Amino acid sequence: MRILYHFWLSPFARAIRVILAEKALPFDLEIEKVWERRVEFLAMNPACEVPVLVELDGSVFADSHVISEYLDEAYPDRSLIGGDSNSRAEARRLTHWFDVKFNAEVTQNLVGEKLMKRLSGQGYPQATAIRTGLAEIHNHLAYISFLAERRRWLAGDHLSAADIVAASHLSVIDYTGDVPWEDHPGAKDWYARIKSRPSFRPLLADRLPGVQPPAHYSDLDF
Repeated sequence: MRILYHFWLSPFARAIRVILAEKALPFDLEIEKVWERRVEFLAMNPACEVPVLVELDGSVFADSHVISEYLDEAYPDRSLIGGDSNSRAEARRLTHWFDVKFNAEVTQNLVGEKLMKRLSGQGYPQATAIRTGLAEIHNHLAYISFLAERRRWLAGDHLSAADIVAASHLSVIDYTGDVPWEDHPGAKDWYARIKSRPSFRPLLADRLPGVQPPAHYSDLDF
């Protein structure tokens, strides 16, 4: 069986889970606590980060961008990057936006500080970082609303990796209850469409030991 090494609150691993499900590719999940730096895991990915995908033939792929591109090339029947060069470029641009800019400005400042530091034993949350994340998320939700009001999906007419990556980041932040959905109805309506997809629902069943999400987290109607 295909194996995906992941961690519950990794948005990068969550995105690959959704992509595999959208492509109807069966897989098993293995939890990897990367801060433990297991020798066997380091042999697969010296960067010691999730996700890592082990294919049916034993081939190993690391890094969410690499895995996403591999899956689109190896299983092209259901493309999640786009059909033509323009749509593919836009999907890649937005994927980079959320995995780099959004991650640095929001995900790391909220989920990284509030949960991952405690889980990995890396110290206490920094109030300044949390305030920054809470301020910056409004800018990003406004941008999602702007895109969603002008396009069917973020990168164009079809669901793409851009939607999946953006929603994966928001899902881990929603676990902490820090997404101000009511201030950004356009982003909320877009996320509700992603949230209700069968490929996304298993993410909403995840529970971090000892930490419960808000009641609306797994409610498909908020």
